[in-house]
Parts: sequence; C-alpha cells; structure tokens
Amino acid sequence: MIGNRITHRTADGVRIPGTWRHAFIRNGGTFYLTDLVIYADGLIDCWGLATIDEFERKLRSGWVATGLREGAQASAHGLASWRFAEPRTWLTPELLLAEVRDAIDELNGRPDSTGRCLAAVDVFLADRTEENRAAARAAYLAVPETRRHYALGDMDRKDGPLQVLVAGPGGVTDRRPDEPVSQAMYDEAVSYFEERARLIAELPSRVPADGPATPHAPAVHLPQTYPRQRVDDPGKVALRSDYPAPIDIDGITYASVAHAYWALSVADSTARAAVAVADTAYAARESAAAATRREGWEDARGAVMTTLLRAKYAQHPDLADILLATDDATLIYDDADSTFWGDNAGRGRNWGGRLLELVRSELHAKRAGIM
Repeated sequence: MIGNRITHRTADGVRIPGTWRHAFIRNGGTFYLTDLVIYADGLIDCWGLATIDEFERKLRSGWVATGLREGAQASAHGLASWRFAEPRTWLTPELLLAEVRDAIDELNGRPDSTGRCLAAVDVFLADRTEENRAAARAAYLAVPETRRHYALGDMDRKDGPLQVLVAGPGGVTDRRPDEPVSQAMYDEAVSYFEERARLIAELPSRVPADGPATPHAPAVHLPQTYPRQRVDDPGKVALRSDYPAPIDIDGITYASVAHAYWALSVADSTARAAVAVADTAYAARESAAAATRREGWEDARGAVMTTLLRAKYAQHPDLADILLATDDATLIYDDADSTFWGDNAGRGRNWGGRLLELVRSELHAKRAGIM
C-alpha cells in the first residue's frame, strides 16, 4: 500500500510533488527491489519515467513484477542479493494499478477511490434505493483491497460497517461470507454512519485541546538584505539578525545580533574583539570566518542565537512590536551563506525563522501575563 511518503521532481522549473512505494522490477530473470515513484502529473518512475498507459503495459508484461517465482534471483542494489523461497505476494497488476491511480488522485487533491466510495454511500443514505446501494457497492469494490480496511479511518471497526451497508439485509460480506446480513446488523451499520456523519459535521467547530496545529496568519518571508543603518519604519527588515539594533550582552555592546553572534563564535579574544567592531554584519561574518571557531560552537549556536534574539527584543520594544505583529505566521528566513539558518527556497532548515517564532511566542506569553 502506498503511504504518506513525500518526494518531488523538478520539470521546467516547476516542482512536481510525488510519492513512492517499493516494487520489484524483473530484468533478465532477476527481480530488483526498487522504489516506484508516482508523480502528480501522472508520470511514474519505474527505471525511467512512464505514462500511466505505459506503466500498465509494463505491469501486464511482468516487467514491473507482481508475481514472484520460487527460486528466482532477487537483488537490492548495493545492499543484498538472495533467492526467493516460498514467496508470497498479495499484489496483482490490477491492484497495483489501482493503487497508483489513487496516489495520482491524492497528489492532485482529487477524491480517490475511497473518497468516491464514501460519496456514493452518502448518496445512498440520503436516498435509500437499491439502485443507489448498487452504485455504493460498486464504488466499494473499486477501492483496492489493500485500502478497504482504512476507508472509514476506524481501526477498531475497519470497513465492517461499510461492507454491511452496501450488502444490505440478506446480502453477504467478505468478512462473513456464510452469514447473511441480518436486519439488526444492517440497522447497527446505519446507526454507525449516522453517528459518523454527526461527528464529521462537528469537525469544523472542534478545536484540539492545545489549539490549532497550523498558523492562521499567512507566512512571512524575510529575504536576505544588508541593512546598514536604522530607519524609522523598518517593517519586517527589522526582524533580520543583521538589522542594526545594538544589544548589550554581559556589558559589551554589539551593533547587531549578527555582530554578537559572530564575535561569540570566535575562540581568540583579540579576533573576537575585531569581529565585534566590524563596520557591517557582513564584515563581521567574513572576519569570523577567517578566525578559529570556538570548540563545540556548532552544538551551542542555537542556544546562543536564542539568547541574542531575546536580548534584542527585550531591549528594543519597538522591534518587539514588529515581531508580535506577525501573529502566528510561519517566518521564512533566508541566508545565502547558511542552510542551517536559512530556508533558502526549501533547501535549508530555517532555524533563523524558527527561533524568531520561539521568541515571538515568549513575547506573546509575557504580554498576556502567562509567563
């Protein structure tokens, strides 16, 4: 079954999201364990990009293998090789193709086979004709077998109520093929779906106990700039570590957070003093880069930066107001010289933005009287 594995490829400068699952490719009598990558534009990478029709032909030919032969040679590149002994697989070409089609639908935000099944069930519950039940049953059977248990998102009941509902009184289910569905079983299934609909209807108004998991304010991008002097209305530029906002740390005044950060990173006291009085934050960085770094700096730098940011916004309430005005937005911090501090178009770790969000939360807590 294809899970929530996320990847992408870039085509003509456009990011194409994708996901993947493991699969075997049979080549020259050997079965190679590999990743089958499915992309939102409908291309599938199975040792080369293929359209969905080309992929189906590879499935039907056995090149993308769903059947494994006893005693056949198998290989995982650079990891191991072995021969199959009593191989068992539940995949068929039809099942794997259905899973791939579902993955493409999901990547594009469209209802997959499970979504279409549940929509057909809703139609039946609203108008309980045998024609609508038959449509719901057909939609259920179109869900890949590997995914049916997850259709209701209920790992206790799995798809039991769904099977009973689409079978109807007197019908049979896969779970109990020798026991016809009784009226009591059917009524229980209907009650299950009515309660499920009620809970789903409440979801928009239900808030997790600890509050929402995602920000409601739009993300704020902090592109790299090289500010040389303070201005009356700096806007989000003031949130940059190189913005000239002097801070006092242990009796020493630094021209900016960046000056303090780079000075504190240097092992030699003389070199450290030179970094501290550099003309610009950029010059402070260059001067520190030429000096010997303090032992253990990489492990300590996050804590150091947090301390410096706290000092900046404690000593400059006007700048704290600018940070607080970002509300709960994700802060995306760019740093061309660092994928640690910078987001850099998704290639970096964005610690510059994440620590600003931490300090912002502390400021909110302080102003609310929580801390």
